Amino acid sequence: MTNTAATARPRSGPAIPSSQGLLPGVLLRILLFALLIAAGLLGIRLWLETAGMMDARSGLPRPLYGWGIWVLRSGVVFSVVLLALTSIRARRALERLPADFGSTPIAWRYLAAHVAAMGAVAALSFHVYGSRSTGLDFALLVGVWLMVCAAAVALAARAILPTGLWSILLHASKSIWGYAALGGLAATPLALVCLSLWNPLTRLTFHAVRALLQLFFPRVIAIPGEMLLGTPTFQVTIYPQCSGLEGMALMLLFGIIWLGFFRSDYRFPQAFLLIPCGIVLVWLVNVVRIAALILIGTAGAPQVAVGGFHSEAGWIAFTAVALGFFTSSRRLPWFAVRAAPAESNPVAAYLVPFLLILAAGMIARAASSGSWEWLYPLRFVCAAAALWTYRRQYRQLDWRCGWAAPVVGGLVFLMWIGLDVLMPHPAGSGFASALAAEPPWPRAAWLVIRTLAAVTTVPIAEELAFRGFLLRRVVSADFESVRFRDCGYTALLISSLLFGILHGDRWVAATLAGIAYVSLVRRGRIGDAVVAHATTNALLATCVLALGRWDLW
Repeated sequence: MTNTAATARPRSGPAIPSSQGLLPGVLLRILLFALLIAAGLLGIRLWLETAGMMDARSGLPRPLYGWGIWVLRSGVVFSVVLLALTSIRARRALERLPADFGSTPIAWRYLAAHVAAMGAVAALSFHVYGSRSTGLDFALLVGVWLMVCAAAVALAARAILPTGLWSILLHASKSIWGYAALGGLAATPLALVCLSLWNPLTRLTFHAVRALLQLFFPRVIAIPGEMLLGTPTFQVTIYPQCSGLEGMALMLLFGIIWLGFFRSDYRFPQAFLLIPCGIVLVWLVNVVRIAALILIGTAGAPQVAVGGFHSEAGWIAFTAVALGFFTSSRRLPWFAVRAAPAESNPVAAYLVPFLLILAAGMIARAASSGSWEWLYPLRFVCAAAALWTYRRQYRQLDWRCGWAAPVVGGLVFLMWIGLDVLMPHPAGSGFASALAAEPPWPRAAWLVIRTLAAVTTVPIAEELAFRGFLLRRVVSADFESVRFRDCGYTALLISSLLFGILHGDRWVAATLAGIAYVSLVRRGRIGDAVVAHATTNALLATCVLALGRWDLW
């Protein structure tokens, strides 16, 4: 198979896959578009909340505040239904596209214009939410604000995908708008009806969150009469909107629309079981969301917890659960008449293990009140599970290694220690004392898993991400067709520098280590880089355990 992106590099940015596998690339671009808009809005919201501007007593008319949450809820349901159904309906249309659509790059000039427009949105938002006027001048200000918001969204859409692809998606979705509009309109009254039923479910949610928190903290503050829940340093009150009932109602609505639209693809009556399963799943996710909010606040970020996370995590979780759960159901033979084959995504095999380590690290740090990350084993478990899941896709790589791999790993270790002597770091006494305070068996188990992760899952996941994927992705969008020995100095420097930045204040040593590992993998075997990386980490772990150099971890 020929790929135009592999022979001619785009000038403006990375290319999406060619027409044979265009749909995953298009959906990935749409996800990037959604994340781009969400990140901008979340950043503006956090800024306004920190500045005390998101207050209903300010000049913005109270109806705009009162109805804002309902408009947002309806918009989320509308968007989820539209995206889910369109992505399947547009499949055939995308597969008929010519191959040159696969070389369409990201339009950086439109992306820069989007960033500028978001800056204007932020400035106007400050005036809109801070104004105390309600007259014609304020109406004009709100009108300009809405137009600039629309322009920012349009610029982001044009930057991520060309107009032709958006046109195809819109044409494929023309019969779906009615379903999406029905879901959006029904979301608000359904949620209002559910609010009258919140008391029993709120109590259940309260006790479930308390049980989950007790896994993390020895003392949990719980006052059922006031629905107050938290830790000694951070508590929240579970209001009707936090009970999870709205999300369950929206999942019910989404499930009915989904099964109605794809009724010919499912086996009934067993397909009806998907709806209660989805409802239970979204409630469990809501329990985790509230617990995470308390963990974030306890970890020292109360503004983030009660601000952006509290405001945005709910609809983000609903979107992810609704799309992921029902899309996956079409691949289960017991539910689907003709189970849809799983789409091969080569990028996922290289990036998911590394991304799961990062995500598990965020959870572990949020759950750690001190300097000791007691939940670190979660990183090892997540990475190991991902590597096992994608094990068949790694067979195309050469995992052999030669004598040079451990030698290079040892030299990188000496370089790392040498730079650490020149640029010393804190001794990590808090970590050592917290670890020493633990009982012997948990402490020993933690050290074993921490060391095992350092010499197995971490080297494999990082080498797959930075050398297996990024190094070759800089050369071509069809990175699997690129041989390691064909990666030039530009790819070497970019992948090594990003690898270094990942390691924070030790970025210089990590960048040099990345260059050393690339020099091995360019011989054609990723196994050399993995063994060298594992050797370096094993020697660092030896220093930590034998000499008490906890700062190296």
